[in-house]
Amino acid sequence: IGRNERKVSAYDVLIGAALIEDAIVPTKVPGLDIVPSTMDLLGAELELASVPRRSHRLRDALARMPRNGKQRDTSEAEQRMSQRPYSYLLIDCPPSLNLLTINAMTAADAILVPLQCEFFALEGLSQLLRTVERVKTSLNPRLDIQGIVLTMFDQRNKLSDQVASDVRTHLGDKVYRTVIPRNVRISEAPSYGKPALVYDHRCAGSKAYMKLAAEMIQRERAIRRSAA
Repeated sequence: IGRNERKVSAYDVLIGAALIEDAIVPTKVPGLDIVPSTMDLLGAELELASVPRRSHRLRDALARMPRNGKQRDTSEAEQRMSQRPYSYLLIDCPPSLNLLTINAMTAADAILVPLQCEFFALEGLSQLLRTVERVKTSLNPRLDIQGIVLTMFDQRNKLSDQVASDVRTHLGDKVYRTVIPRNVRISEAPSYGKPALVYDHRCAGSKAYMKLAAEMIQRERAIRRSAA
């Protein structure tokens, strides 16, 4: 998403300067829209430190988002939003447990954890699990870990196998069967401004992500059936 297309961003939504539907930018991928970010988001944590409901800013913004079929006499972006139902809202978090991450956890129904197959990633995972429990207790009782995805897996490296084995031993079915391998084509894709699947859908990494998507949808359907 080019900078000139990011006139309204996630930062504006979090500080209350804009509605989330006015920040939506369509992408070249059919059915996929984005609320983009800018460097301004780096300062959001300081600005939100003293505001009311600082951990609920994203949740409140999503709650105000118009639902399918409820048209309002407002902006063109909002009308587009109300006409287009979304199957999933994916909230991309920074790689740290700060106020932005807490906002995401408070707004979300479930967490999808990408875990690099490296030793220090296990330490980060244990800290994340403790944070999830605290958020469930104090902010969002419906929050759950939907799944953990093993990424950057190198089958030539014994450490990758060891990390994968340890995570599966401790977390069992929470860990997806699909593993994302280290793949040069995936690393190249961002420099071309494209998702990996658009950049090269035939590479090993893209095939793994497609397999992961199928597994995720199957898991969601199973959860819904058990809840019905």
